[in-house]
Amino acid sequence: MLLTIDIGNTNTVLGIFDGDIVVEHWRIATVPDRTADELFVVLHGLLAQSTKFREPDIRGISLCSTVPSVLHEMREMCRRYYGDRTTVIVEPGVRTGVPVRTDNPKEVGSDRIMNSLAVVHLYGGPAIVVDFGTSTNFDAVSAKGEFVGGALAPGIEISVDALSRRAAQLLKVELTRPPHVIGKNTVEALQSGIVYGFAGQVEGIARRMAAELSPADPGAVTVIATGGLAPLVINEVSVIHAYEPWLTLIGLRLVYERTASLATRNPVTR
Repeated sequence: MLLTIDIGNTNTVLGIFDGDIVVEHWRIATVPDRTADELFVVLHGLLAQSTKFREPDIRGISLCSTVPSVLHEMREMCRRYYGDRTTVIVEPGVRTGVPVRTDNPKEVGSDRIMNSLAVVHLYGGPAIVVDFGTSTNFDAVSAKGEFVGGALAPGIEISVDALSRRAAQLLKVELTRPPHVIGKNTVEALQSGIVYGFAGQVEGIARRMAAELSPADPGAVTVIATGGLAPLVINEVSVIHAYEPWLTLIGLRLVYERTASLATRNPVTR
């Protein structure tokens, strides 16, 4: 069994792999000031309640984080409580197998690299990953499996929060698909703008990126959606080919397997 952890700005997603199958998963709030001990209590509680495996069955941990403070405490938690397990933390210097062709590769989030690795493994390149999280990330992957750049836009929840704060008469609404594009009341009008507005954004950016990735045949570019808010929008987006909810976790599994394989082929002599 392998424990994978994707620490995002808003949520942390955890998954247990048995081989290449996710057999258990959780989504919890990311709390930046949790200590290593608190993180262990939360994680131990989640693992203990599962009927699909026992905590001692976990042979390794693979994780990435976009929140430096949480990464520091998570690193300490793994050292203190899971020191007998192999732990892979995706950060600069870790060999992921994904060449990063940007001006400053170190500034690219590790979750975006994991998504790129997973999408090439599952679908090949060229490809675009649309990750609906705190921000909406568009990751462009070349035919050679390289991360070549992308686009970042405010996420759905950020946009809704900002609108409700700046407009006195506009309340924060439930994020759900409205019955009509033309809203008959304020709530429906807001829901329509959110759902169909983001759908239009995704289609526009994805089409333009596909034309740059594969000028001769933009239709050859695979567009994959992931992220917790993806189901709200993807049915309204014609350019998305598939939804992979565990894309980042799959990337973490692949890096773990690659790292274990390299360690086996290049053992350290002590």
